[in-house]
Amino acid sequence: MWGAPLTARSKKLLLLGSGELGKEVIIEAQRLGVETVAVDRYEAAPAMGVAHRSYVLDMLDAEALKQLIRAEKPDLIVPEIEAIATGALVELEEEGFHVVPTARAARLTMDREGIRRLAAEELGLPTAAYRFADSLDELRQAVLELGTPCVIKPIMSSSGKGQSVCRTPEDAEGCWNTALEGARAKGTRVIVEAFVTFESEITLLTVRSVSGTVFCPPIGHIQQDGDYVESWQPHQMSGAQLEEAEAIARKVTDQLGGYGIFGVELFLTADGVLFSEVSPRPHDTGMVTMITQDLSEFALHVRAILGFPLEAVRLLTPGASATLKSDGAGQAFAVTGIEEALALPRTQVRIFGKPEIRPGRRVAVTLSSAEDVEIARMTAKQAASKLQVEVYKDEQ
Repeated sequence: MWGAPLTARSKKLLLLGSGELGKEVIIEAQRLGVETVAVDRYEAAPAMGVAHRSYVLDMLDAEALKQLIRAEKPDLIVPEIEAIATGALVELEEEGFHVVPTARAARLTMDREGIRRLAAEELGLPTAAYRFADSLDELRQAVLELGTPCVIKPIMSSSGKGQSVCRTPEDAEGCWNTALEGARAKGTRVIVEAFVTFESEITLLTVRSVSGTVFCPPIGHIQQDGDYVESWQPHQMSGAQLEEAEAIARKVTDQLGGYGIFGVELFLTADGVLFSEVSPRPHDTGMVTMITQDLSEFALHVRAILGFPLEAVRLLTPGASATLKSDGAGQAFAVTGIEEALALPRTQVRIFGKPEIRPGRRVAVTLSSAEDVEIARMTAKQAASKLQVEVYKDEQ
């Protein structure tokens, strides 16, 4: 179908955002002979180490982004993070470039307002009550209307950055400052969500391809400060819950359109399933699929966007993931305890290879499989506890 990478007949994929998830996308694309280009805002991002070539670019700079893409002329533009000038992607799509899954989907999902209004106001999906605020005074009013506790998030952020729980009206100013500090782009707009009492929180990986829509078995996960710390697959759900979850996921992804994998986040509550968010790309909680499924979320994404058929997803074994996060900061560091972690049964370790760490930044993930989900969770967490991030102060 296409020639070798770096030749005139190659198939070229350009990745916007080159973290640990993008790294796995690049690896899967290269397995199918695709030429790969990794782009991020900093040098030596994880995916840059496995791509054919890479660029450092402020992806919120619309003109610089358009200039690069027009020069590279990729067959596929694959966004992997939120902080991208999505207006530029819309313009490039109008010129004939292929944005994954579509430029409209990228624009709607890169900020929380676009996708929340689509889900709740256009599609009528069940969600938590919400308000938007552009100032501290508007935030205080929203907190009074929704009541406390409530959750406050920047319109654009990732990995829980800028997210906080407002427990009393007096907390509003501190939450406002947290949101501004954690935002991925300039601006002060935030979303305020009513607090949801849920039984569990899941990710339903939904794959749209030339074959139609298929679902991965549901993934349960636990978050701390808005960022995932462990996930497992399959998550136990009733037949009615799964049917409701799949209906919600199908409705929102059909509206977004295009091919690829979508990470649909849902709350399971006593009153039913609530839509939370959707990412039109592989999801961090879905890293567990590297040990549980016949095709990982990354393999599914690449196959779908290349136009190949996908008839079904097979779960080979129950499994779990647990993250290693840094406590320190710096560029001179090492991950220790890998041998001890790998000594545990049916366990793998992925070191992301980030060039710099800061408190709370994900550095690695452990993956464990077992005959039972709970055993897999216990093993993955035990493996993660064996790993440590050692910072060398004298080398900074």
